[in-house]
Amino acid sequence: MSTSLSLGDVQQAAARLRGVAHRTPVLTSTTLDEATGAHLLLKAENLQRVGAFKFRGGYNRVSTLTPTQLRAGVAASSSGNHAQAVALSAALLGSRATILMPSDAPGSKRAATVGYGATVISYDRYADDREALLAELCERDGLTPVHPYNDPWVMAGQGTVALELFEQAGPLDVLVVCLGGGGLLAGCATVAAAVSPSTVVVGVEPQASPDWQRSLAAGRRTVVPVRRTIADGQQLDVPGELTWPIVSPLVHHVVTVTDEQIVATMRTLFERLKVVVEPSGASALAAVLGGALGQVMDVAGLRIGVTLSGGNVDTARFTSLLADRSGPPDASGRSDGTAG
Repeated sequence: MSTSLSLGDVQQAAARLRGVAHRTPVLTSTTLDEATGAHLLLKAENLQRVGAFKFRGGYNRVSTLTPTQLRAGVAASSSGNHAQAVALSAALLGSRATILMPSDAPGSKRAATVGYGATVISYDRYADDREALLAELCERDGLTPVHPYNDPWVMAGQGTVALELFEQAGPLDVLVVCLGGGGLLAGCATVAAAVSPSTVVVGVEPQASPDWQRSLAAGRRTVVPVRRTIADGQQLDVPGELTWPIVSPLVHHVVTVTDEQIVATMRTLFERLKVVVEPSGASALAAVLGGALGQVMDVAGLRIGVTLSGGNVDTARFTSLLADRSGPPDASGRSDGTAG
């Protein structure tokens, strides 16, 4: 596969994932529809294997490796969801995974990754160069790296989220997708452009790291300073090198959301729909409920597809976020890892 992406690539990924990944449900809510004046269709990837959409891309990538590569093993650098996705994918395909994980990653995600059979190696996210560490590890042990978003097979796997959503929900006026590295948006925007060209595609990132928004305004990949945010799975300083040329011509808008809007959305999903999502997993819906989407279009009467990208947040973190109705606690607590 080249670094371009097509509907055919996503359809091939869907074939590989059939019977392996969950076909996650699309949730609706009269309460949310009345609150927004739109009809919302929520793609619940928090109910995917490993609790996030990342399994789709991870499995699609690992499943394309040769028998020799599978025997040697795979490696990835991740604070959570991608780590679990690669670990489970390797186990299902008879391979082994080695994961570089920051030393301050949530204990629950580390335990889950080890539980899927992976070897976890810690590093200091503030002092170490994780890309250099990963390259050194792969060269030394003959491992194949699996990048969380800068990989066309990963993007194709993530695109099956939108492929399923259109099949399940029918026509959409708007598709709202959480945005980190851009893998999920690259795949979903590719599908939307092919099967529903009139659909407006909107990416959502934290206000603390608006790298996509500023890059699109500048017309090139732009590095931005990154502030603390509870949505650390989307806490990047520059768009992905391979996702940028795919996303930039296909996305219509990129909007930002605050930590307070994310927490309010997590609370609404829990109280009204009985659904648990992690901070990054709530960001796309936060753009709808918090008004960011309404700043770029009139949403009244529209059919809006929204990704709930993941639900991996431990009990202590989830309850502490929802308990404080004045807003989220200190955002230095890093809880989720769904960089798309």
